[in-house]
Amino acid sequence: MMATAHCSGCSSAGEEALHTEASSRAHSASNSGCGKPPWSSSESKAKLFQEWNRAFLLVCAGGLFVDPLFFYALSISRTCMCVFIDGWFAVTVTVLRCTNDAVHLLNLWLQVRTAAYDAGRRASPDEEGCKAIAKVRRLSFLKSVLFDLFVILPVPQVVMWIVAPALIRRGMTTTVMTVFLIMFLLQYLPKIYNAFCFLRRLQNLLGYIFGTIWGGIVLNLIAYFVASHAAGACWYLLGIQRATKCLNQQCMATKGCALRTVACMDPMYYGVTERQRLAWAENDKVRSMCLDSSDNFEYGAYKWTVALVTNSSRVEKILLPIFWGLMTLSTFGTIESTTEWLEIVFNIIIVTSGLLLVTALIGNIKVFLHATTSKKQALHLRMRSLEWWMRRRHLPRGFRQRVRQYERQRWAAMRGVDECEVTRNLPEGLRRDIKYHLCLDLVRQVPLFQHMDELVLENICDRVKSLIFPKGETITREGDPVQRMLFVVRGHLRSSQALRNGVNSHCMLGPGNFSGDELLSWCLRRPFVERLPPSSSTLVTAETTEAFGLGASDLRYVTQHFRYTFVSEKVRRSARYYSPGWRTWAAVAIQLAWRRYRHRLTLTSLSFIRPRRPLSRCSSLEEDKLRIYTALLTSPKPNQDDVAA
Repeated sequence: MMATAHCSGCSSAGEEALHTEASSRAHSASNSGCGKPPWSSSESKAKLFQEWNRAFLLVCAGGLFVDPLFFYALSISRTCMCVFIDGWFAVTVTVLRCTNDAVHLLNLWLQVRTAAYDAGRRASPDEEGCKAIAKVRRLSFLKSVLFDLFVILPVPQVVMWIVAPALIRRGMTTTVMTVFLIMFLLQYLPKIYNAFCFLRRLQNLLGYIFGTIWGGIVLNLIAYFVASHAAGACWYLLGIQRATKCLNQQCMATKGCALRTVACMDPMYYGVTERQRLAWAENDKVRSMCLDSSDNFEYGAYKWTVALVTNSSRVEKILLPIFWGLMTLSTFGTIESTTEWLEIVFNIIIVTSGLLLVTALIGNIKVFLHATTSKKQALHLRMRSLEWWMRRRHLPRGFRQRVRQYERQRWAAMRGVDECEVTRNLPEGLRRDIKYHLCLDLVRQVPLFQHMDELVLENICDRVKSLIFPKGETITREGDPVQRMLFVVRGHLRSSQALRNGVNSHCMLGPGNFSGDELLSWCLRRPFVERLPPSSSTLVTAETTEAFGLGASDLRYVTQHFRYTFVSEKVRRSARYYSPGWRTWAAVAIQLAWRRYRHRLTLTSLSFIRPRRPLSRCSSLEEDKLRIYTALLTSPKPNQDDVAA
């Protein structure tokens, strides 16, 4: 019974909402599909939170870049040959880390607020099914929040400002590097997992996170760069540990030297004072053994760090390890190594990680490039097939150019996606909902449909087809049977209608206008006539035009099933007002009435009574024009009786 319990709060469909790591895990914990957090009550809010998710992903990448910088605060004084912490660099890195943690806290606050708002909207708390689902969600959300709090704990700051100075004062210089490495692994690996899960959920939600394929390529390169930076920082830390080990060995071999000598008197060194270390600082043999060259001591894979551990340039300290990381991860198998177990394990991890990262990077970039070029290749193949067909049929040059122009414009507008083909194989309900979502706003722009209810609009949206016409294309000729009604979405159509004696009427149809209203009169005609009505005008595209087409059979279906809507007075007035045929006839009638009125004023202004004569004997130019306008007025009107029916 619990499986069949119905929850009105859970079954309500929410809109696209803030999609964060905690909320994603909380919602994916239950397979029932009960509603999503309705943070976004409008489209603008949904876009705002999408942008926030993208920005927070970059913040996560920034956090992964900041954490390895703590290693570079450790350094060795070349003058005193002792280990110290670069104070100003430590302050800078701490500020960066705290700023990043503050953004994480803000995102966590948004998660909690989203969950609270979502829980407040759910109804029927007494039903057992919803109670179980709510309990699972609460536990999952609590775990995710605790996990997010763990990855932003100030562990590096505590180690940097409290633990490391205390160890340096006691002379435990090599232990400092070990503590830094353990701290880094304990918090950095969960942070990588957190960012990776957030990335995957964004991909499932948005597809291409930054909207383009090239954004995905850049994101993969950023991930590879961050991995190289982390590997280089670990390499620097182990390198400075190897240099410190060399100094400790030489100190133990030197008479009167204690291990505290290798630790500077001021663990936090800000470059303000210089401490003389007397005999130890003047020991050139130790300096040449450990700091001047890498040939006198077994540095192994850390050979290049000898030039860095005493370097005062912070930029060089950061850039060279990044270069080493990029080079090592890209060219795995070229690392020298000693027999020390920690170095061997480090090299194995670097080589394996490089193999996996390079393979993943190449694979992802290949997928992205294939997605970029596959549509272009499909266009080229289609154009080649069309060229072969046109040559085989010996089409004239003008026809070939029109075919090429249409294909290019259709491809540019739709990006090679055939909407009809995409929606054809979907379930009927899903297809109807998708077309209703895509077409409703555009169909409502048509004034003819503004007075119709939702049921009629839904059936119209289900039957319209998206059409694209290139510039200069003749859609319909005057006198041809009308095949469909066209509702202009983008672009303009030039409508021309022949009147009498070579006089033509022209008008422009833009977005929101329609043509083919003869079909509406044809569908409402009683008794019904199978023959399609002739077109009263010629339609030519003035530019590339996108439109919705409603075929004659589809329009007949809609008008037959919803006849009560189409015979209403509002719809009839809208059809007459926006119909090009009725507008042309109205313009002719108004002009004729105005000219007859002016002619009558002219006759009444004469001082004598003009004798009546037959019209056939009139020779004046004004009377000839009046005769022409009379003929226009008596011309057939656009299916007046049919619409009135």
